[in-house]
Order: sequence, then structure tokens, then C-alpha cells
Amino acid sequence: MIENYNLFLLVCGIAFVFGALFPIVFKRTPISLPMLQLSFGLLMGYFWTSLTFLNPIDNGLIIEKLTEIVVLVSLVGAGIKIDTELSWRLWRPTMRLLLITMPIGIFAMAVLGYYAFGMTIGGAILLGAVLAPTDPVLASSIQVGPPNTGGEDTPRFTLTSEAGLNDGLAFPFVYLAIKIAEAYSEGQRFTGDMLWSWFTHDVLWKIGAGLLVGIVVGKVMAKLVFSKYSRETTMSQGYVVISLTLVAYGLAEYVHSYGFIAVFVAAFAFRRSESEHTYHHKLHDFAEQSEGLLMSLVLVIFGMFLGQGLQAGVELTWRVYIVSFTFLLLIRPLGGFIALSGLNLPRAEKYAISALGIRGIGTLYYLSYALNQGFFNDEDALKLWIVCSIVILASIFIHGLTAKQLLKMTPNKRREWHE
Repeated sequence: MIENYNLFLLVCGIAFVFGALFPIVFKRTPISLPMLQLSFGLLMGYFWTSLTFLNPIDNGLIIEKLTEIVVLVSLVGAGIKIDTELSWRLWRPTMRLLLITMPIGIFAMAVLGYYAFGMTIGGAILLGAVLAPTDPVLASSIQVGPPNTGGEDTPRFTLTSEAGLNDGLAFPFVYLAIKIAEAYSEGQRFTGDMLWSWFTHDVLWKIGAGLLVGIVVGKVMAKLVFSKYSRETTMSQGYVVISLTLVAYGLAEYVHSYGFIAVFVAAFAFRRSESEHTYHHKLHDFAEQSEGLLMSLVLVIFGMFLGQGLQAGVELTWRVYIVSFTFLLLIRPLGGFIALSGLNLPRAEKYAISALGIRGIGTLYYLSYALNQGFFNDEDALKLWIVCSIVILASIFIHGLTAKQLLKMTPNKRREWHE
């Protein structure tokens, strides 16, 4: 790809122009920015025949690191813009989505991966784990607005908080798939002792430590930024956002916990320390613009990969389409309704929350990370990339066309509700 570097920069520049003009030119259309940029990349990949084939299996490390950065910036932005205080009553829909809807999605897709596509047990669990979490990057358009702007209704808050936390909470199941694949690659059985080790270390320790690291980093950063000495000067929002992100992520990974959880929690703890301060708005603007630029880059590359796959004649069976649409239109909405049952929420709000489980860049990160460990066979890897790519493609267009209408059906205010 290096021989086409200058042309690639031109393609990215055009994609950024789309982002700049989108609020003006496409404001009254049902088209979303991810739809536009993905379509542009797809056309470039299909007709740009001299471009080296972007094989995701061969370029897994590049995909992992690029998507990791995008997700991190998105998570810190999501944590900063949430106005809602930490309350079990207000966060109850979020917790239900995390503890009920996500496991339902993982289990259902694992079963489909095993029986419909003939994947190994490890590969099938990985399919469920990478597709279960709602993406914090592509879901930004349906999340809450900037800090302290009001109108943080229940659907937008629930989708924002779910996307912020489930990216980290999906990691235990990714590790479970990796450990199972590792055991079978070495000719061993996955034993009860291995399962207990996974539960105590990858579930209990890593989640707990990630939460603790996030709280500590967020509180300490808030003390530094909002101290009486720092208030006398103008602090660069870029330095604050990036340092908050990297310190939380780096420290969490250093103690072998989940950095994604730590980053979101650190941003939320930072915000709650001085929740009404106008500085949060500046931090949000920087994070949002950074996220938009990085998202555009990833979507164009992903689109080019899809276009090249179509041009090369990659075989897509009817099972891929059926399973993809079943997951997006049946499994996620049904899992959401089950999780939200018993809560005194309007039916329209339940449907909007359940239906808008967008899949995207987070899935690309988890998949590339797991495959880069080297324990999954090539057949499983190819099937995983094909299925996940079609699910993401379908999600971008289905949710892009329906999100605004679904959210218009819900009240634009926070409701007081109870079980």
C-alpha cells in the first residue's frame, strides 16, 4: 500500500471533506455520515484495482492498534458528556442491558456460529463476544449531547452508558474464546480448572481492577485540573483529554485489568468531580472532533477492504446474510426487550433502546486482537471476518436510516420510572 500512499491521502482528504460538509449538505436527508464515508471507501476499493489487497488477516496488528485508538477516544468522550449522576435507579436499564442483553447476544451468536458456519467452539464464542457490545464510536450520533446542555432522555443516556461500559465487559468472553482456542490448539481439553481461572482472573480481577483504576485516575486528574492553581491558567483541552485517556488505559493494562473500562470510568469520575464546570464542554468538543477524524479514517479503510473483497469475488453464502440480519433485527431487539421488561418505560423507549444496538469499530478491534494471538485456525478467521464485516455493514445502513425516526418516537426528557 505504501506505493499508493499519496493517493490514499487524497482519498482520506475527500472523506474528511464529507465530514466537514455533512451537517450542511446532508442535514435534511436520511443519510448518516458513516453511511456516506463507508460507501465512498467501498467504491474506491472496488474500482481502485492497482491498490494492494487489504487482507485483514495479514494486517491484523495495524487494524488492532488503529481501532484501539478510535475506541479509546470515543470512550473518554462518552464518559465526559454524561450529565446523569451515578444512581442505581437511573442506571438500572444500562445494567440490565449489560447483564442480560449482552450475554443473550453472545450465547445466540455462538450457537449460530457453531451450527450455521461450522466454527470451532472457540471461534463461535469469539463471534458472539465481538458482536455483542454496542459500538461507542458509530453510536455517537444517538448518544447524549454535549455536557450540561440538558435534554438527556432515557434512551440516549442508556445507549451512551451501555456503549461506554460494554466494550470493556465483552473482553472476558473474548479471553474465554482465546483460552479455549489455545487449549485445543495444544491438543488439550478446556477443563474446569481453566474455567475457574478465567472467572477469577479475567472476570473478577480485571473488571474490578479496571473500575478501581478508572475511579482513581479520574478523581486525581480532576484534582489537578480543577485545583485553585490551575484555574488561574488556561489548560489545553487536548493535553487533558489525551492524558486522561492514556494514563487510565496504560495503568489499567499495567496491572492486567481492562483498559476500556478504566478509560470510560475515569472520564465519568472526572466529569462528576466538577459536573457543572464549563471546561467539560471544551473537553467534549476536542474528543468529539478527534473521534470523528479517526472514525472517518477507519470507515474509509474498512469500505475499501469491503470493495476489494467484492471485486475479488469473495464468496458470501446465504447463511451469512440470514445470520447477520437475524442478529440485528431479532436477537438484539428481543434481548433488549427481555432486559427492560418490568421497568415502567414507554414501549417506544424500550423499542428504541433495544433496536439501536449498533455494531462497528469496536467489533473490528476485538476480532483483530483475538486473531492476533495466533490460536484460531485460518478457516475460522476467514469466516469471522466475513460475518462480522457483513453485520457491521448492515448495521451502519439499517441503524443509520432508522435511528432518527426511532428516537423521534420517544419523549425528549428523562422520565421518572420504577419497577
